[in-house]
Amino acid sequence: MLSNFDPNGPGLDNGNFIGLPFNLESAEFIFFPVPWDVTVSYQDGTYSGPENVLQASTQLDLMHPTGPKEWEKGIFFHPINTYWKQRNLELRPKAQEYIKFLEAGGDVSSHKKMQQTLDEINYSGQNLNTWVENQTKTLLDQNKKIGLVGGEHSTPLGFIKALGKKYDSFGILQIDAHMDLRSAYEGFTYSHASIFYNVLGLSSIQKLVQVGIRDYCAAEAEFAAKDPRIEVFFDHQLKGNAFQGINWQTQCQKIIETLPELVYISFDIDGLDPALCPNTGTPVPGGLSFSEASYLIETLVASGRKIIGFDLCEIGGLNHEWDGNVGARIAYNLAIAALQS
Repeated sequence: MLSNFDPNGPGLDNGNFIGLPFNLESAEFIFFPVPWDVTVSYQDGTYSGPENVLQASTQLDLMHPTGPKEWEKGIFFHPINTYWKQRNLELRPKAQEYIKFLEAGGDVSSHKKMQQTLDEINYSGQNLNTWVENQTKTLLDQNKKIGLVGGEHSTPLGFIKALGKKYDSFGILQIDAHMDLRSAYEGFTYSHASIFYNVLGLSSIQKLVQVGIRDYCAAEAEFAAKDPRIEVFFDHQLKGNAFQGINWQTQCQKIIETLPELVYISFDIDGLDPALCPNTGTPVPGGLSFSEASYLIETLVASGRKIIGFDLCEIGGLNHEWDGNVGARIAYNLAIAALQS
């Protein structure tokens, strides 16, 4: 399969990541896209983030500083599911109307139409989670390594459930501007802002380490303080340490020391400086640079811990080339890290 592929040539527009010559059977690593942004509470469009990443990937070169040959193990971008893409397009306008109703002070319990909308979205969210869990479990049973590409940050819940059935316990490294610890935010059981509230209900979660957090509510801070599994490295603390002369290597080591042997990475692109992801769902000033995020991932690999999977979410959608460019490069860094561990 590699004999006719030129790794020094232009990226081929063949429907695969960076135009690589692998398929589902031959690839060791699978990008699994989930085109869903129904519950996003600010900028939508991230449902097409996976397509943006895929399109932008043809501009990447294959050489990677820490794993120049890892791509030869095979990387494949799973086809985007048309049913869930269409279902998202049907439900998102309803969600927008519902959110506007809430923001105007509306009472859902006394409004039949809005209650029906909420029920429909929650029902579809549950079905999406079940589909993601079943699909990723099938791939895990085939010994594939998986990186889920969203879509909003609610999308990896099913994947994390599938991993919880394969591994008794593991930790999560979350790079994010937000804690995502709200209970059913805006009434959405599977809200993008509730992903880790839901994840922490799984018995397999040993540790949640949050990095870059800078936008959160009091209830989330209280929730995190009461759960001994949660360790938070707030953005203002990381920056304050840097201003006082504590280098990034030292800070990365302290972050990684809190993680167990098996690690899942959940990378919300808004964990980065918004100059790198201006069209993400909920951009927030501050955050990590591209190099800081890359170094953190490389340090995790160098520590000897095993990356059992990851998600990359909230990437700006089609027609936002810069977001796709950055997203594709983060995706490739994460894939190389997973293949190395």
